Order: sequence, then C-alpha cells, then structure tokens
Amino acid sequence: MASQTEIAQRVVESILAQKLAPGERLGEQALADLFGVSRTLVREALMQLQARGFVEVRTRKGWYVVEPSIEQARDAFAARRAVEGGMLRQTEGRPLQAVVRRLRKHIGDEQAAIEGADAATRAFLLADFHVCLAECLGHRVLADMLRDLTARTTLVATLYQSSHDARASCADHARIVGMIEVGDIANAERLMLDHIGNV
Repeated sequence: MASQTEIAQRVVESILAQKLAPGERLGEQALADLFGVSRTLVREALMQLQARGFVEVRTRKGWYVVEPSIEQARDAFAARRAVEGGMLRQTEGRPLQAVVRRLRKHIGDEQAAIEGADAATRAFLLADFHVCLAECLGHRVLADMLRDLTARTTLVATLYQSSHDARASCADHARIVGMIEVGDIANAERLMLDHIGNV
C-alpha cells in the first residue's frame, strides 16, 4: 500500500515523464484504485501537491494538473538557473571522478532511451540528469528542489511546445560533464545556463 508521499512522488514522476499533461484531470477514485489506497489518502497526497504548485482543485470539478502561466514559466526557469549555476560553483576543489562516472552512465542511459521507442523514459531521464547532478554532488536538499523545479519546467515545455530536441539536451549534458571532468567549472556553469535557456 502506497503512502501519501509515495503517491505524490509518483505523480511528480509522471509529470517529469510527460505522462501527465497540463490541465489533465486527476480522478481521486482512479488514483485510489491504482495505488490500492483510500480516497482520503489520495486527497491528502493531492493537497500536498497543491501546496507544491503541481495541482489545483476546481470547485465541483475535481483535481487538475496546473497549467503554468508565462510568468510562472519564467519564474521556474529563473529559479533553475539560480540553483543549478550556484550548485556547480560549489564543486571547485572537490574530487569529481566518481561524479563524472555516474553522470556519464546517466548520459548513456539517456542515449539508449533516445534510440528506443519509450518517450516517457526518455523525457524522465533528460529531466532527471539535473537531479542526478545534485545528488552526485551531495546536495540532497537541492536534489529535492530540482525534482520539483524540473517537473515544473517540464509542464511549461509541454504547454508552450518547447522545440528543444532530446538529442540536443543529451549533447548539452555531455558537454557539461566534459567541462566538470577537466575541472572547468566556469564553462560548465555557462553551458548549464545556456542549456536551461535553450529548453
């Protein structure tokens, strides 16, 4: 039986994988059946997601995935640029070989997903690169923040038809890791900010 937190996490992961679109209805009973839990537990998970800005309740209509405004979209991307640029700046002087190994494996998984037919896995992995980077650098709090921020920007990209190609995103990730590997953190940060701007 899933907990409230696990249900909320699965909904966020479905947004990252683009399985849930902006404006999509989330039925309490359907979610309760899916997770084998009560509607009360589902409602508590949805209220948690509402507080985090992912869902909204419409009077007499139910729960829906939010449809971010242009202003909310700009705000989400600005937050990512601030967090991810600052996070990279804190890597200077650290041994990064293990970080680079894990990130290269992640990029390999991205490339395999791009070659495969599973668009949901591809979308999830491309977004998850940023969370993985935070985790690799030992920033647990930032990893949680980035999971939410990347889910928000995924909604934005879905809503406003981002044309940023999956292969281009994966290539950006590889260039960022290449700069980290040679210790050129300033260029890694510049590439990250450009990448977020391109998306």
